[in-house]
Amino acid sequence: MIGRCILLATLTASASAFTLPSASISTGCKGSCFSVSKHSHDFESVSSVGRFDPLKLSDETPAMSPSKAAITAITAALVSSPLAANAAGPDWGIFEGRTGSLLHPIAMFGMAAMSASTALLGFQWRRQRTLGDEISALKKSLPDLSGASSVSDALAAAQSAESVDSAYVAKLKAALPIESEINALTKERKDLASSGPRDKHFNQGSILLFIGIAFAIEGPLNTYARAGKLFPGPHLYAGAGLVVLWALAASMVPAMQKGNDTARTVHIGANLAGMGLFIWQITSGIPILLKVIEFTKWP
Repeated sequence: MIGRCILLATLTASASAFTLPSASISTGCKGSCFSVSKHSHDFESVSSVGRFDPLKLSDETPAMSPSKAAITAITAALVSSPLAANAAGPDWGIFEGRTGSLLHPIAMFGMAAMSASTALLGFQWRRQRTLGDEISALKKSLPDLSGASSVSDALAAAQSAESVDSAYVAKLKAALPIESEINALTKERKDLASSGPRDKHFNQGSILLFIGIAFAIEGPLNTYARAGKLFPGPHLYAGAGLVVLWALAASMVPAMQKGNDTARTVHIGANLAGMGLFIWQITSGIPILLKVIEFTKWP
């Protein structure tokens, strides 16, 4: 009862500070409560001398009634209370359940397999590009074929000539394995070109960049929805580094298309380093996956 009276007296005094009333205001308390009429009399004395109002706020702001001031003070106290500040967060529904929590590891395992496939396509495209240089170098080592279309045809013509040039025939025979190698490389190049590794590598890399970054963001968001905080550690650091390396590799593509070998080296190096981080992320994420399965429920 005493505490209630003190609270009401405090609120009434706070309200009277706006208007400096001359009339006494009863707190409505009985027994041990007191009246603020004496304090109001003191305020009358102060108001008769003059108010300390250098900004002239009392002339511009309408007076607030004691009841409104009390309601305002109580509302402010309730809003600023720890209970209001620590209210429960939003219900994320299925996103914070086991279904939403398993989306991230499933996507990451898929991205790991897709990264290996994309890397293989990249090396196939590189092989297709460099085969032309190898074939050209081997053709330069062949002897003069005297207008023949192949070493075999030139050898047959040389052996059937009236005067056989033994040295020339020997050179042609030595060039037969080189011709076989050229034919094998030419066939390999045609097979690679027919499978289209260049376009497949570009398309898969673009998908990998989009989905990988999307789920790299989805993972921390899902963790925050379930636990209300993040857990910095090897798994989070590996994922962040992987996203950076993906972005670096993608940024090299325009220069690579112009034939910049340095950009190609950076692109390949970033992707190889990214594969290493991916392996680290998977190994560090398996214990987290087991905890997610343990502490979440379907759906």
